This record gives sequence, structure tokens and C-alpha cells, in this order.
Amino acid sequence: MLQEIISGQKAEFERRLLEKYVTRKTVLKGLDTDLISVVIGPRRAGKSFFAIHIAGLKNGVGYVNFDEERLLKVENFDEILSAVRAVYSNPGTLLFDEIQNVKQWEIIVNRLHRDGYKLLVTGSNSHLLSSDLATHLTGRHFSTYVFPFSLPEINGLFPSSDQPSDRQQLCFEYVMKGGFPEVWVKNYDHVQYLSTLFDSIILKDIVKRYHVRYPNALTDLAQTLITNITGEFSYNAIQKMANFNSVHTATKYMGYLEEAFLIFEVPLFSYKVSEQRKGSKKIYCYDNGYFQAKAFRFSPNIGKLFENAVAIDLKRREFDGELKLFYYKNPKMEEVDFVVQQEMKITHLIQVCYSLAEPKVKDREIRSLLKASVEFQCKRMIVVTNDYGQTEQHSWFGNTGEIEFIPLWKWLERETQ
Repeated sequence: MLQEIISGQKAEFERRLLEKYVTRKTVLKGLDTDLISVVIGPRRAGKSFFAIHIAGLKNGVGYVNFDEERLLKVENFDEILSAVRAVYSNPGTLLFDEIQNVKQWEIIVNRLHRDGYKLLVTGSNSHLLSSDLATHLTGRHFSTYVFPFSLPEINGLFPSSDQPSDRQQLCFEYVMKGGFPEVWVKNYDHVQYLSTLFDSIILKDIVKRYHVRYPNALTDLAQTLITNITGEFSYNAIQKMANFNSVHTATKYMGYLEEAFLIFEVPLFSYKVSEQRKGSKKIYCYDNGYFQAKAFRFSPNIGKLFENAVAIDLKRREFDGELKLFYYKNPKMEEVDFVVQQEMKITHLIQVCYSLAEPKVKDREIRSLLKASVEFQCKRMIVVTNDYGQTEQHSWFGNTGEIEFIPLWKWLERETQ
């Protein structure tokens, strides 16, 4: 039976190699070394397709997809390995998809690595993989993160879109629909597709994995957080809002949602780590399409979606080790949406504002940036907008600086910060 399952997956592997592949900006780390390559990211973000198409360029690859319940019932992993050897004629490289589903996967991978196999594994649980990697595979692996499509990757699907107006329109569509590959490549209805995906992740990757006692409370919490992206929260507030028995439960459920790549937190900046941990966080989701599919709303909130799109891009860069991401609020409650730290220095202050038509709105954004610029001794100030692009000099009670106003589509297409 095992050989039949692996043979069926081999046919799937070969079919997927023949499908159209959209080149990703992400570079797989470690495949040309003797270290383990780990690809981590949300479900359906394209990480398996990414890994398959890169692994498929090499000879002697054996593929196993552990999103297969029949395989998970096998108690002796060596039986699976024997089937792989038989079907693939003793492959030297093993591609294990959704490895987090296997009990004690890190011990198995470690053993196979010692036995001389080249290993490429993928997974959809950020904490499980990172904590187990740190514990068991220290110094023997490279991690690569694959997110839903970025705007430049979507541009690659429409190479004729060279006019700024076309690029801006495509960006607006991306902001509304999100970046999940099947929404763009297969033209699925994004609301229906992402609503189903969201519910599946809650059930499969959280409720079943962690034996959650109150699944309805978890679902309600997830939907409430998605509705309130870009807003501030504390675990105490979540505990009261969701009527949990303790702050511990609120913290635990939040952790589950983060591990499953549904939502992420951005902490309040402070020079003291203890204050960062205690301070309120801002909440974002890993794909704008989730807001469209799951939020309680009566009309689109374009401002929230713009800010969330910027947060996703910065979070991707944070995973790649380029920066650390925070927000800032001074004692007068004047806020900067994103504070970017590179090495030990604050290098960018970023506001997101869909429309600057109201003078009061523009003044508010400028005032917050200029005050924070003095606080952090940071000269790079950016306001991401819908369509306004200009560099201007501004002053506020003696605080003077140059502020870049950049349309979202241009900012998302930039190659570097």
C-alpha cells in the first residue's frame, strides 16, 4: 500500500512540474550545500510549488507529501523511506512536503541528514518549525520563507502592464484581492476561496493539532482580529473581549493564529525590551484577501488595506533578516505606523495614508513624522499614498526634514528600502 501512495504522489509531482511556474523573487537557501533546506510559509502561498520546481531541476529527487492521512498512520517511518527508495530508485535528495504533520519530524530529518541524504522540507507552522529547528538542527539548516505573491510577482503575470496607470490599477486589485497564487493563476473567486482556506486552516492546523477546547471562540477571535487589522490590542483587552477565563488563554490562542500564518503582531517601539513586551501591539493579517473574505464590514476600508499591504511587505523583509519592525506612539498619542530598525539604528519612519486631500490629515502625518525624526535621529521619512508622489521639505516648530510621498504601487515595486 505504501508504494502505491508514494507512486501516486510521484505522478502528482511530475504533473506539477509540467504546470506553469511563476518565478518567485524568493531565493531558496541551502540547496547547493550539504545543509538542510527548510521552506516555511502559509498554506497555499506556493511554497510547495516553489520547492517542487526547484527540486525538479535536480536528478534523483524523492517526493513525499505528508498532507496524507494514510502516511500519518504509519508508525515506523522507515517503512515510508523504504517505499520512497523503491519508487524513486534510491534517491539522494528527499523533498518532504508539510513535514510538521509528522510526529518527531525533526529527529527523523536529523537522522536522514546524518545518513547522507540531501533534504528539502516545507512546512506551514512558523513556531513549530522555528523552535524545533533551533533545538535539533542548529547550524545545519537554512530557512527560506515563501509568502503569497508580492506585487512585483503579480506584475510578472502581466508583462504588458508597463504604463503607470496600469501598474496602479493592478496594485489596487492586489490590495483588494490579496496575493494567493491560485486567486491570480486560476482566477478563483477570492472571497469564496479565501473564506474556505481560512476556515480550513483554523480547523486543520489549529483545532485538530492543539486539541482546542473552544473552537468557536477561536474562530470568533480570528474573525474579530481580521476585522480590526491595523488596530492596537493588548492580551488583557482580548481576554475581556473574547470572554476567556484568563489572559493566558488569550495569549495562547493568539499564538496559534500567528503560528498558522493568519495574523501577525507589530510591537510598540521602546529602547527597553521589557516595555516592548508589555506594550500594546498592532495587528495585521498575512494577506489582504482575508479581510475581504472574513471581516465583519459594511464597506471596504481602503485605508486599512493599504496599511496592511505595507505591513505584509515589511514583515516579509523582517523574516528575511533585513530589518526589525515596530510602530511608535509618543505621549501625546501621535503615531508613526512603521518604524524600521536595521542593525541597531532606526533607518526609516513610514506613514500610510490613502488620501491626503484633507489638509488636516496631511498635517497630522507630517507632524508625527517630524517629531519621531527628532526622537530617533532618523532622516528618512516616507508617506505611502494612493497616487501622490513628491518629495517635500516640511517644518514643525523648529523640526525640519525632507519627506518622501510615494504611491503604494511604486513603493511595493521598489527593489530595496
